Amino acid sequence: MELNLVIIFTAVSFIIYGYSSFISRRMKSEFKRWGYSNQRKTVGFLQILGGIGFLLGLKINLLLVLTSFCFIIMMTSAILIRIKIKDNITDILPAITYLFLSILIFYNSIIIL
Repeated sequence: MELNLVIIFTAVSFIIYGYSSFISRRMKSEFKRWGYSNQRKTVGFLQILGGIGFLLGLKINLLLVLTSFCFIIMMTSAILIRIKIKDNITDILPAITYLFLSILIFYNSIIIL
């Protein structure tokens, strides 16, 4: 599996997800359900910024390390929040997947430093 494709896929996913936090009614209701409606725009902005960080990280490895580390923290938090509100595993699975992708990117970018 080509790491650059994983990075681009992850970046685009986070940019789209972040953007949807601003415009999607479903996302607005999800943030409310999670108890974080006041942080919706901040989280969306950070996801867009992180997606851009992943893309720039293709050329600037240190940025890739920092961005992937931040997403490891964000996805771990997302998993814990979903466990706390008793979501089922199918609802938690996307966050788990993106946690593993972020770990994969982090691991592969840190060994280059």
